Amino acid sequence: MELHVVIHGRKDLGEQLYTQLREAIESGRLAAGTRLPPSRLLAEQLGISRRTVSDTYALLTYDGLLIGKVGSGTFVNARGARALPRPSAPALASAAAIARWQNIVVPFLHPQLAGALRCEFIGGAISKNLFHQDDWRSCTQHALRQMARERGFYSQPEGLTALRDAIARYIAFARGVNCQADDLVVCSGAQQALDMIARVLIEPGCTVAMEDPGYTPARLLFVALGARVVGVPVDADGIQVERIPADARLIYVTPSHQFPLGMPMSLARREALLEAAHAQGALIIEDDYDCEFRYEGRPTDSLQSMDTRGVVAYVGTFSKTLLPELRIGYAVLPPAIRPAVIKAKQLTDWHTSTLPQWTLARFIAEGHLLKHIRRCHAVYASRRERILQRFAGDLATWFEIVPSTAGFHLAVLCKVPLNIALLVELAHKVEVGLYPLAPFFHDSPPRDGLMIGYGAIETLDIDPALDRVRDILEQIT
Repeated sequence: MELHVVIHGRKDLGEQLYTQLREAIESGRLAAGTRLPPSRLLAEQLGISRRTVSDTYALLTYDGLLIGKVGSGTFVNARGARALPRPSAPALASAAAIARWQNIVVPFLHPQLAGALRCEFIGGAISKNLFHQDDWRSCTQHALRQMARERGFYSQPEGLTALRDAIARYIAFARGVNCQADDLVVCSGAQQALDMIARVLIEPGCTVAMEDPGYTPARLLFVALGARVVGVPVDADGIQVERIPADARLIYVTPSHQFPLGMPMSLARREALLEAAHAQGALIIEDDYDCEFRYEGRPTDSLQSMDTRGVVAYVGTFSKTLLPELRIGYAVLPPAIRPAVIKAKQLTDWHTSTLPQWTLARFIAEGHLLKHIRRCHAVYASRRERILQRFAGDLATWFEIVPSTAGFHLAVLCKVPLNIALLVELAHKVEVGLYPLAPFFHDSPPRDGLMIGYGAIETLDIDPALDRVRDILEQIT
């Protein structure tokens, strides 16, 4: 890679080179420790004499900006970069659009390592020590060998055939989803799947219906694309279908494990939802975000497996089963929208990185995914049981549990008036991360309570953490 230096004409060559290198070093563009090209190579690149480059290097070394290391080369010396004035923001014609995006309050930003609390009841996070790195590493080596055989072309936007086939087999086995590899599109997480589907369906001013309370990032995405989002109340059976607006063209639901309350949608409500969507020409997005973990009762059908009219797009992710950083999700799309979504995927990022795609395809094919889910299931079931016992025991004075059979978070609602904001603040001071339910409500009156995630907290930390929560509750009530 060539060093960016521009030489004009044939005069003052050394001065031009010296000025540009000094400015690059002092501004921080050339960071401390950066190795400069050998004088011969830089001279060839710039079309000037090697002596001019050598003299410039010597002068910068004398000034303390460069340092020569015998046998290694010439490096930028360690010294503070000079802060350069930043250009002022111009008055752009798109200022209103920029402000609309800038003012979006994005939820669910997970804490970085330095800011994480000892006991985190955050939702959507997992315990990394449950993930077998050796199995993944072996599959990554296979993926690198596969990529080495490929020519230097971009991959297909819908994802590698090997991965789509593996996912199709897996979700048919685990969730009864009725699909083939050709029905799938691989995405960079479930959020991109939602974005692509929404892009091809939503026009400014159109109506989108979603559960209320519901998954806030989905609502914000639909709003950002110009939709009028209507929150539809939920009850013990799921979304209240009769209250879905008649002009809704997109309906977003989480039927297997309602987010954030946790109850599954009843069979009768599922049938009513499918009928309503067909009658008004709407498409349903079924977000099956943590369907792999079920602890009680009989399995329930996915909406997609019940769909005989092509009105359901099924969205899943491996962020909850493997690693959040992996960023691989997928969408099983009905024929009416699949070609358009593939075009949207190609225009967005062309295709998801193929290295993790090859790796995951191998990981699934060799049975590692199912073994990993079984390991996690045993751990999560133990954590869930302990949390249920505590909220049915000494914490029952303040909270009641919303019945839930799946996933790795629970919702608890306040039985008595509580200052949830104060509880969260005081818990944070004793290294316990708690998260309120109220931000997930939009049109419906918010209910006070907590979302209790048990994917990230270690099993032995649950009782000490809940002891601290109980002590705080006793102080503030």
